[in-house]
Amino acid sequence: MTATPIILDVDTGVDDALAIAYAIRSPEIEVLGLTTTFGNITVEEAARNSLIVLEKLGRSNVPVAKGADQPLKRTKTEYPRHIHGEHGLGGAAWSEPAGRLLSEHAADFIVRQIRSRPNELTLVFVGPLTNLALAVRKDPGIAALVNRVVIMGGAVRAPGNVSPYAEANIYSDPEAADIVFRAGFPLTVVGLDVTMKTLLPRTQVRHWREQSGELGRFFADMTEFYIDFYEEGYPGIGGCALHDPLAIGVVIDPSFVAEERMHVKVVTEGEELARTAEVPGEEPNVGVCVSVQSERFLEHFTSRVI
Repeated sequence: MTATPIILDVDTGVDDALAIAYAIRSPEIEVLGLTTTFGNITVEEAARNSLIVLEKLGRSNVPVAKGADQPLKRTKTEYPRHIHGEHGLGGAAWSEPAGRLLSEHAADFIVRQIRSRPNELTLVFVGPLTNLALAVRKDPGIAALVNRVVIMGGAVRAPGNVSPYAEANIYSDPEAADIVFRAGFPLTVVGLDVTMKTLLPRTQVRHWREQSGELGRFFADMTEFYIDFYEEGYPGIGGCALHDPLAIGVVIDPSFVAEERMHVKVVTEGEELARTAEVPGEEPNVGVCVSVQSERFLEHFTSRVI
């Protein structure tokens, strides 16, 4: 079996960290590097957290490139620290990582890797799409040279989570998302339509704490904070949605989800700002995940991540 080479773009909060672990632990995937952006936290914090998680996983050899610190046309000054914790890693204790960032900007790293391995790479983006939009601006030809782009973002046939219409990653930079959706990438959208149907139970996190040593305690402290946030919004839910890990799952095994081809546009102004709107009758430009085998995915995820 040949592993799929990927670049994983993250704004490393809790579910990003879980997605990193899932990717690193899966032999079906070769992680060429992590690129970081603002989103859950600042880009500097996302880069630091990515280095921390890689260090915990014993994979400090994976390159990390820092990218965009702001949206293309907007200004971001507030971060959802009540969701992922003050530092983005929930309640986990951490120390400054020994690893160092690449000097190369994330967008340049993305372009270079695509050009060096044409038609081989899968790009997985689980935060705002700013780095990919910047890469397209630098080199529009890359859209025809990737194997696949999988994004965690959007809510095509489901309600949003930052407004009735918008999902958080798209909302963080709708102009960047618009560029990406129109660039001609072979694009798969893993949005709230399916990710809210995945649930990591608190019982599994307790098992990590009790049975998986120092790494398990780190991930348990991190994830329990995230579950507590979900419990406040959805009393009795008993777990947290696995948004970003599902995007990795779709790369490992596409049969975890059912995908429909459709035309989706990103709304960039007005009340429906950042809505990923289905446009019937137009030529399809994306594949949208519309259902998920949640129990099978959860079993696979928990067998790998720690």
